[in-house]
Amino acid sequence: MKTYADLFAVREFRNLFLANCAGIAAHTTSALALGALTYASTGSALLTALSMFGAPLAGVLGSLTLLSAADSLPPRRALTLAALVVAAGTALQAVPGLPLWARFAIIFVGAYVGSITGGARWALLTDILPTDAYVLGRSTMNTSVGAMQIAGFGLAGVVLVWLNPYEVFLLSTVLRVVAAAVGWFGISERPARATARMTVGRTLRVNRELWTDPGRRSLLLNLWVPGGLVVGCEALFVPYAGDRAGFLYAAAALGMLAGDIGVGRFLPPDWRDRLVPVLRLLLALPYLVFALSPALPLAMLVAVVASVGFAAGLPLQERLIAHSPAEIRGQVLGLHHNGMLATQALCAVLAGTVADLVPASWAVALLAAASLVATLVLTAGLRRTAPALAEAVR
Repeated sequence: MKTYADLFAVREFRNLFLANCAGIAAHTTSALALGALTYASTGSALLTALSMFGAPLAGVLGSLTLLSAADSLPPRRALTLAALVVAAGTALQAVPGLPLWARFAIIFVGAYVGSITGGARWALLTDILPTDAYVLGRSTMNTSVGAMQIAGFGLAGVVLVWLNPYEVFLLSTVLRVVAAAVGWFGISERPARATARMTVGRTLRVNRELWTDPGRRSLLLNLWVPGGLVVGCEALFVPYAGDRAGFLYAAAALGMLAGDIGVGRFLPPDWRDRLVPVLRLLLALPYLVFALSPALPLAMLVAVVASVGFAAGLPLQERLIAHSPAEIRGQVLGLHHNGMLATQALCAVLAGTVADLVPASWAVALLAAASLVATLVLTAGLRRTAPALAEAVR
């Protein structure tokens, strides 16, 4: 399986892709509507940012409690349950006069349920696709995330001109229901990966096993920290470029898209692994140019080139799967995903704090330097999982 035509010829992948697209579009439209409501009622930029981007922090709680649900529940049931819970929450957001604390509680509950079941989606890819097609499948899902985020925010921005936020929530609810329906009817049910029940104890036990294994711990840290610090750089695009920040975000999205397509579609496995060190350095190195306060065209070029480096995550995820027994694969990938999002959120907060003390251009360069240091420090641990030295765990 080497082409997109081969990939989309697989019915279950096609349906998983469509369900994911509908869910992302629903999330972005409802996030913008909630942000508009929050800012109108509070005037607080911090609360507005938390309402739109703070939900991934619920993944920390999910990772410490019932993350084992990703393996203990049949995958189709887990994904449908999460979609319906979030759909119900989005419908509640459409109620006028709902207190702000209740709106925050709703998004937290939805994010929590998503965090404990989300790993089932990525583990399901390993069931639907052959082993050698995982990187192509995951890179294709990654590109859909960026595209649907742009489309979702664009759609919400347009419809908010004609509709009020409550009506936008109803539109998002419809998209959530569509995502649930496509997943339920378009994906075959499979048995749970693990026979053990989902419990906090099992979640913590598996987390300990993952964290005490040097190879997997190194992979998780390498997937979380350098990229999270670079997302901190991106979080400063608005302070740096003001109303032209959209050009920088578009440039970064273009670079990420190019990296995912190039690495996921065109590079053979041996070349993917050989280029991991280069891609990891590429992720942060160009942002050092921001110390010189580059003009917008050069800053855009920097964002394009640097964002190609995010593609290093694809072969590292491939290694993580190879070093994880099938019965805990959902929790492993869920922990990776939740940790990545939480690290990005924390690094964005760190970036904002630094930018309150020094100019935004210097703050970007400092975050990039920190990412480079983290990359260099964490590189040694990757030798434990080098494909030539490790046997896949089956």
